[in-house]
Amino acid sequence: MEIYACRAKRSYKRSFGLRMLGPALGLLVWIAPVYAQEVLRIPYVADIGTFDPDNGFETGAMSAINNVYEGLVEYEPGSTKIVGLLAQSWEISDDGLTYTFHLVDGVQFHDGTPFNAAAVINSFERRRDRGLIQSYVLANVKDMRAPDDSTVVLTLGHPQPSLLDALSSPWGPKIISPVALAEHDNGDFATTWLNEHAVGTGPFKLAEFKRGQRYLLERNDNYWGDKPFFRQIQISVVPDISQQILQLQAGAIDAVPINYPFAQLTSLPEGVEITAAPSMIPYDLFVKPNSPLDDAGVRKAVLTAINPALWVKDAFGEFASLSKSVYPNVMLDPVNPIRFPTDFEAAKAAIAKHGAVNLVIGLHSAAPSYSRIADLIIAQLALIGVKATAYVLPSGAAYTLKDDPNPPDLLLTIAGPDAAHPDSQAKAFFTKDAPLNFFGRTLPQADAIVDQAGQVTDVKERDALYERAGQMYFDAGIVIPLVDVNDVVVHAKGLKDLGLRPVNPPGNIDFATVRWGP
Repeated sequence: MEIYACRAKRSYKRSFGLRMLGPALGLLVWIAPVYAQEVLRIPYVADIGTFDPDNGFETGAMSAINNVYEGLVEYEPGSTKIVGLLAQSWEISDDGLTYTFHLVDGVQFHDGTPFNAAAVINSFERRRDRGLIQSYVLANVKDMRAPDDSTVVLTLGHPQPSLLDALSSPWGPKIISPVALAEHDNGDFATTWLNEHAVGTGPFKLAEFKRGQRYLLERNDNYWGDKPFFRQIQISVVPDISQQILQLQAGAIDAVPINYPFAQLTSLPEGVEITAAPSMIPYDLFVKPNSPLDDAGVRKAVLTAINPALWVKDAFGEFASLSKSVYPNVMLDPVNPIRFPTDFEAAKAAIAKHGAVNLVIGLHSAAPSYSRIADLIIAQLALIGVKATAYVLPSGAAYTLKDDPNPPDLLLTIAGPDAAHPDSQAKAFFTKDAPLNFFGRTLPQADAIVDQAGQVTDVKERDALYERAGQMYFDAGIVIPLVDVNDVVVHAKGLKDLGLRPVNPPGNIDFATVRWGP
């Protein structure tokens, strides 16, 4: 029996640092800084589709949702270490089939409903059994019991060493007030109501939801843990990054969480600084079947030209590193990193011998980093005689490429996983039935190794198997890993403890930990 115990409360630092500048200005100096310090103003580039933690894949709004709702466990800020949240400790049976969670006492939902084991079961069953988008997360949980108010027992259909990672995922199961679920269930399991409302246990409450305009979070003064620094989080929808930058410089917002142009990071205006952290943001190229890269000689030549070591600094400066494998570097540190060929003369000769090679690159997003990478790759390919072009795919088109009669030869995308376990990467992007296997390509030998690895609890042995399978996907020309890019937030000077987590989508500041400080 393995026993795990960890902190059940988030720890927050508070520092107000108010100073009186003089008796005559005392009252003014007191009022203005207090308001400024207690209100955090954050822009989103995209609107929130749904606030329902079980029925969507929000990315930009993850920090808002995960500060209103909480799960049993979470990843520690800046780490992939799993720590307790609403569960203060847990045990795993020797056969890996039974997980027993011991819950934190004295927790209430925002509506005053007591938090207990029955509430956990109610929320978990809603996610698993109601046909919601993220039901797959709990698909292997065959039985849920609440022997008492402070204990939850989950029994699995088969051993799943990745379960705790799935529960810790930013998209992992959250606990919703059972009273709110019952009151607003109009035959749809409260999905309509939860699109724009929320009742969780988190350090913030959803106070206002103005679709397409603004969102307001208010500090939960009855929070079971230490209260966060900020009294209020004001979230605006500002799709244009240049407008966000102007607002930051004018002091109208406190941060530009994502998409600040990398080329401008070395010359930031006064009063602005950067917080950067390792992240699971790998840029990969996925290759369609029956492309010119099916020819081994062409593929080797193309790999020589697009070797990210040749352009990573130009694209991202100091804020990216070469991908070592098909898994994010933070997730898995391979014994034998993937290597790109380097003989340019041989690459030129191979293309000349083969004849004209034309490649079309589909960009998953119009974000500046995609076009920057594509431009650099196109220029590199021209050096060996390969003509390449790129275009931005329509919204959502990347997910239907396997049915597209005329797909691009290559898809450039961020292949970020749901959780920090390698299984969440392999079974999201590479295996036969992976939901993000963009071109529907299969490699049964590698898939079998992934299945084997998914049952292994020893991390070293597990990672060796995943690395082997990943090398096979690369060698088969299914995926080409390029670079892992840091999570980079540009913000007003003095904003501290942003709580960035490697698994979270970029720019998701943890409102529970962030504060003003010296």
